[in-house]
Amino acid sequence: MASRINSSFTLIPNQKHRRNNRRTSCYSKTLGSGFQPISTFGNFKALPLEIFQIILKYLSVKEISMLSMVSKAISHHIINYISTSSGSKRLLPQDFHNLELPGRRQDSAILEHYRSLGLLFKRCTLLLPTKERLRYIHKILTEVSCFKFSGCAVPMQCLGFTCYGMFLQTLTAGWDELECHRVYNFLCELTSLCRKMQMVVCSKPGSARKLELRIRLFCRNVLLDHWTHRSDSAFWLTQILKPWPMVNQARLLYIIFGPVSPQDGQVVWQKMIEEPTDEFSLKGLADAIKLLYDSGTKEWTADDVISLVDELSVVPHEWLLENNARLLMLTGNNICLTFMASKAVNGRAVELARFIVFLALVCEKELYCMDWTVKMMQRVCKVFSTPVERNNFLQNVANAFACVTMEMLQSIMSGDRDQDDRSFLNLFHLVHAQANFHKEVLYLTMNTPLSA
Repeated sequence: MASRINSSFTLIPNQKHRRNNRRTSCYSKTLGSGFQPISTFGNFKALPLEIFQIILKYLSVKEISMLSMVSKAISHHIINYISTSSGSKRLLPQDFHNLELPGRRQDSAILEHYRSLGLLFKRCTLLLPTKERLRYIHKILTEVSCFKFSGCAVPMQCLGFTCYGMFLQTLTAGWDELECHRVYNFLCELTSLCRKMQMVVCSKPGSARKLELRIRLFCRNVLLDHWTHRSDSAFWLTQILKPWPMVNQARLLYIIFGPVSPQDGQVVWQKMIEEPTDEFSLKGLADAIKLLYDSGTKEWTADDVISLVDELSVVPHEWLLENNARLLMLTGNNICLTFMASKAVNGRAVELARFIVFLALVCEKELYCMDWTVKMMQRVCKVFSTPVERNNFLQNVANAFACVTMEMLQSIMSGDRDQDDRSFLNLFHLVHAQANFHKEVLYLTMNTPLSA
């Protein structure tokens, strides 16, 4: 019986059929005993190196990337070409501030270029250990000033970090977590990122606005925003947050995902504590919290995420409860219910009751279905272990509506004229929220469907 052929081999991209061994064997015999195998450099061996590099100038980055997989020798020559001044000038375009084209079509072109360049470097350095790959890549990219942490004078109008992030995402796609952890450590050492983070989390919020902005742009544009899989984004966000205590994690989360000024892009620290904000200002924070909660890793338990939300709600000082309620609604039912249940089991029923009032207020303002708030209250009632605790909680909810209404009314009576209209409108929404909330409770109690 013929022995079975080992089928363990590496597939070459786009190759549909394996070459027939018998045909190759016959072909070799016809060549005679003087047959010499072709060099791994192929027909390019006869070309001077200068001619080979001229040929590379006529190839796109994608084509050079495919050529680098032909053999180790060719890959080595391509690496040498990248290191030349002409190769570096061609492969590392630095027009990150040229926004003249309509619709910013040039943005997508240069991003696609650096995506292809990441693939080229990935293939050329395939046989090197991770540390050597990173050192070589840094040596080449160090010529690009806009890739440096403080290298660009106008970071808000620069695509440098975004192109750098696209390059790194393509380069590290498919690497295991240990290798990616080395990449993060390498970047931290290269940019002194941890030291810069320590400066902003240990200083007064807003005292180092330019540094806060650069940390935000570097983390978002280089490390976080280009991943298609949420698990990858969660991994990199974990690398950023986990080395720090919870209070510093909350501060970093606000710097990276919190609201910013539309004029200069700097973090707005007072937005959550001075007046009700909109969903757009909270969306980044809500998405980040959902990302950590849904990561399913041992680094982030449900208690960890809820504790982080608690810490976040006092950055830099205690938020308006309406903003806190809006954030929890944006994170989704599971996180919101877990947050409420945590307050219930920890004996914070009065706080929970006030929170439900502001959930109802946000539903009224945003025209959400009020039965959602009632159902959330109904679910959290099941957390209380005795009927007495549940009844006390429901009484607290009723009292909270009355207390918040009186607080808003007093604010209107004692406030200045500029705030009167906003305060009165807020009271108007609260009164309607209370009416719709109790209407839903009555429908639920009387078991009558909301059809009229």
